Amino acid sequence: MAAAAAAAAARASLAVAVLLIIVSSGLPAADAHVQIGAYNKTCPQAEDIVLREMTAILARSPDLAGPVLRLFSVDCFVGGCEGSILLNSTADNTAEKDAPLNQGVRGYEVVDAVKAKLDAACPGVVSCADTLALAARDSIRLTKGPFIPLPTGREDGNRSVAADVALNTPPPGANITDLIRQFAKFNLTAKDLAVLSGAHTIGKARCSTVSPRLYDFGGRNGAADPTLDANYTAALRGQCRPGDAATLVDLDPETPTTFDTDYYALVAGRRGLLSTDAALLLDATTAAYVARQANATSADEFFADFAASFVKMSKIGTLTHHKGEIRQVCSKVNPPPPPGSSAAASPRSYQLTAAGGLAVALAASLLL
Repeated sequence: MAAAAAAAAARASLAVAVLLIIVSSGLPAADAHVQIGAYNKTCPQAEDIVLREMTAILARSPDLAGPVLRLFSVDCFVGGCEGSILLNSTADNTAEKDAPLNQGVRGYEVVDAVKAKLDAACPGVVSCADTLALAARDSIRLTKGPFIPLPTGREDGNRSVAADVALNTPPPGANITDLIRQFAKFNLTAKDLAVLSGAHTIGKARCSTVSPRLYDFGGRNGAADPTLDANYTAALRGQCRPGDAATLVDLDPETPTTFDTDYYALVAGRRGLLSTDAALLLDATTAAYVARQANATSADEFFADFAASFVKMSKIGTLTHHKGEIRQVCSKVNPPPPPGSSAAASPRSYQLTAAGGLAVALAASLLL
């Protein structure tokens, strides 16, 4: 028995040593980096504060749920879920938010409002990245979607470069093969693509995104996308005139502010607004998921699937364990610490992983 006990102790010591190596080496073990209830001791009321503020914001402006959800996806898929989309441009750098593909992204003021409430209760504790993540999570919950237990503990990065968006984001017309390939770079599957596309059940898109399907399909002047339902094409042409880049169109006209499965019925009926929605019908796995949810009598399966895929997405490129910072202002990196301070003596590394520098199609196609 003594020998068995010694062997068990040796195995336990080895396990601890391996865990320490993993943590210290910064290997991409996302599950070890973020955790449920990361603020339970440092700011136990954090998630309640976010929910309370989001409830008030969406009561005043229900249409902001979609933009906040899209803002989070854009953040995650360009550089990781580390708040880089929130940073403003500076005199010597154009930030992600000012990239041409992100000109329609909205919801920054929501994050600022929620962060202000958090800092009033727990100064300097909750990151901007987690503020955005929790606000997006609650946007789903408050539009009658599922409650998603979300790991937290993200820190904020300090790299935000507009060129990263154009280099790493497929265009809105990307085909299904491209979309699946991009998702795979983040260990997201074709099913994850179909599930996360279901976020288009809320929110809007600009006419500039839709017009190529209405007036210039395949580069032919006046031609409409033949895969789009003819009656829907006519209705959209009534909302989006040629050259109109500003008008917003509901992604789900039936229930535009309710998180439900109606999106899948629209896609199955060739009334998906975006070309990336229509692309889901061109792969066996994604098409089967669309058909199943379009004919579902309950949203239970979709809600469970969305919760799982959303959590997977939320772990992309996260910064933890002092690899990032807790920004004082979400639109600006923190000023350098005074020389000689403890913070200056132990500088944090803000370098993003290679995976964090990639973007996927959801950043281009998710809702406004």
